[in-house]
This record gives sequence, C-alpha cells and structure tokens, in this order.
Amino acid sequence: MSTLVIGLGNPLMGDDGLGLAALGRLGSEWVVPPGIRLLDGGTWGLQLLPHIEDADRVLLLDVIEAGEAPGRLVVLERDALPRFFAHKLSPHEIDLRDVLALAELRGRLPGELVAIGLQPGVVTFSPGLTPEVEAGVTPMLEAVIARLEAWGHVLPRIC
Repeated sequence: MSTLVIGLGNPLMGDDGLGLAALGRLGSEWVVPPGIRLLDGGTWGLQLLPHIEDADRVLLLDVIEAGEAPGRLVVLERDALPRFFAHKLSPHEIDLRDVLALAELRGRLPGELVAIGLQPGVVTFSPGLTPEVEAGVTPMLEAVIARLEAWGHVLPRIC
C-alpha cells in the first residue's frame, strides 16, 4: 500500500505555510520508510490529481478553517471532508475541492484520505507562522505520526 503525504500552502501567506513547514519537519525529524512519499504540494491545484489518484492512502497537511481557536488541531476524515466544502478549508480550498471531486468522479479517490492541520490565525502576506500555529506544529506532527503508524508504517525519530 502506498501512502502519500502532501504538504499544502504558501509560506509567504503567514499561517498558510503550515502544511509545508510540517512536511519539512516530518522529513527531517523522522525516518520516512519506503511506502511513504512526501510531496510538496504548495498551491499546485489540479496538478496534484495524478499523485492523489496513484496513492492508496493520502494524508493532507494544511491549515483548516474550522472556526476554532488559532493553533487548534483539526482532523478531517474522508467522509467529513465534503461537509467542510461549503466552508473554506484553507486559502486554496477551491483547488483541493476540485482535485478531490475529480478523483472521486473518476473512481480513483483513495479509500483512505485524511486532512490533518491547524486552525490558522493569520493568512495574509507575511512570512512565517504565528506563535499559536507554530506551537501547534508538534502536536500536529504527533497526530500525523499516529495516523501513519495506524496505517502500518514505522517512522523512527531521528536524534
């Protein structure tokens, strides 16, 4: 089973850079075994479609607008994702919504799909994460590792 972990976002837009920051830490602080592919999805939009369709499992790392306090952990399972499409998941949610809808229409949306992220505080032109979101990256990565382990992967910590 192949697992794809996609970091999404724009690091020039404040907390929107969370997905890429978390992906970078995952790749540098844990040994990523064969069977897991890390992908810097940035703001690729529909260009993500073939990567998503080729995976058995997909884990999305991103800011998720859920009306919570900034930095709060948000986990959306595959079945819950459509309910959030009426609301903005993230600043590039329309592209992600289109990619997932198209993969599902084509019958190629992975059976296991989850988005793990944090509630953003500031998503405007500014480099770096807000302190609230920065403080939430470690608990977010703990949730990511727990999910990957639940999917049968072993990721030893580097150090």
